[in-house]
Amino acid sequence: MGIVISLLVLSGLIFFHELGHYFAARLMGVYVEVFSIGFGKRLFTFQKWGTEWSISAVPLGGYVRMKGQDDSDPTKKSFDLDSYNTKTPIQKIFILLAGPAANFVLAFMLYFAIALGSPNVLSPVIGTVVKDSPAFLAGLDSNDTITAINGVSITTWKEMAELIKISQGSLDLTIDRNGYLEHKVLTPKIQSAKNMFGEDVKRKMIGISSAGVTHKLELSPSETLGYATEQTIFASTMIFTGVKKLLFGEVPAKELGGVISIVKITADASDDGWMSVLFFAALISVNLGVLNLLPIPALDGGHIMFNLYELIFRREASEAIMMKFTIAGWVILFALMGLGLFNDINRLIN
Repeated sequence: MGIVISLLVLSGLIFFHELGHYFAARLMGVYVEVFSIGFGKRLFTFQKWGTEWSISAVPLGGYVRMKGQDDSDPTKKSFDLDSYNTKTPIQKIFILLAGPAANFVLAFMLYFAIALGSPNVLSPVIGTVVKDSPAFLAGLDSNDTITAINGVSITTWKEMAELIKISQGSLDLTIDRNGYLEHKVLTPKIQSAKNMFGEDVKRKMIGISSAGVTHKLELSPSETLGYATEQTIFASTMIFTGVKKLLFGEVPAKELGGVISIVKITADASDDGWMSVLFFAALISVNLGVLNLLPIPALDGGHIMFNLYELIFRREASEAIMMKFTIAGWVILFALMGLGLFNDINRLIN
């Protein structure tokens, strides 16, 4: 059941991405010939609004084929008024950006739905205290709840961590211990830790870990909008940073995951309830938006690159150059997919 849910989630995200391209193309007066979810043999198809809508056998992608645009052969063109080729570079870029934009909008909507459902967040309850750490020397103990730092009230573990991170000098911690409030003064130490990319970083720490206690995050309407915006920006920044680190070798290539990882993690998330599925779906949606903006000719970012060239130099790139870059783009894309698949299989074996 988990695998079915993961495939439905992936197909749904791809559908929204392609729907962005579809509506933008129609808005610009471009005829859309085919709208397909999946590749390969067509399992189901129907004709509506002048477009052939299809569901194909391999549900690991999708595409919108516009009149005059063929990724497999960029030299094939049509110069009819309703063709993609007759549109200005700005109009083409608008069509190309609409797909990734749809993914970011969908992610925002998913995070908004999560916020309405009152997501669980970590409470600032201490689990373990590291021996001889600032927290240990100040007398903090397991099951203490930190309620304020330097007079600033906190309700989540994240808020506590952020205040420690930006702190200057000593901290006055207000803790709840068995219903009684106490004050503990300590000074964080700069220590080595691992960030979300597995890199060694230096950060201020006091030597505690979470007890794993959670509570429901109750948000007002304005806070709900703020939560959805914050989470969308955070996810986008995290993925942009991760891609940059991967490209510059700051994160090992073995960390790259493929479709098996997506299916497995989504399937695992489905076991933890709909909230976990929405969280991961929002993250994948942002991932699709970011990755499609990479300047690889087989992706939206590559086509945007060609159109920017035309916009700046007032002429299209030569057909020979476009063909070479397109072939190179497909090689890079398949190489990345192959590496992700190899890493997925390697993880499953190990």
